[in-house]
Amino acid sequence: MPSGKILVVEDHPLNLQLVRDLLENAGFDVLHASTGEEALLAARSERPDLILMDVRLPDMDGLEVTRLLKEAPETRDLPIVVLTAFAMRADAESAYGHGCDGFMTKPINTKTFVKEVTAAMSAGRKIEG
Repeated sequence: MPSGKILVVEDHPLNLQLVRDLLENAGFDVLHASTGEEALLAARSERPDLILMDVRLPDMDGLEVTRLLKEAPETRDLPIVVLTAFAMRADAESAYGHGCDGFMTKPINTKTFVKEVTAAMSAGRKIEG
């Protein structure tokens, strides 16, 4: 059974509930942030094993949050996977350009999501799903 601490940065309650349910049922410890500022604070204090980052957040862009985390010495090593409804190739390239380690699209495939997240935690680089 998978294990680890995952920070889910998501402001949409239904998306959050689905992701949380899938991850918790698989054995992960799930933390949550609804805003970019909350994500920055949680990443610094909790040091999750993986961050799943939405792009559209109420206070700042998730890619900006990623850039800030990757620039800071204390959080630059945290793997960050974008989880977004933006599915174009340019969106993925932009995510990687901001320092993301992986790119997954919504709506998520509930049958493969946990496997993809587990792979992201193991590899930490260029996860696409």
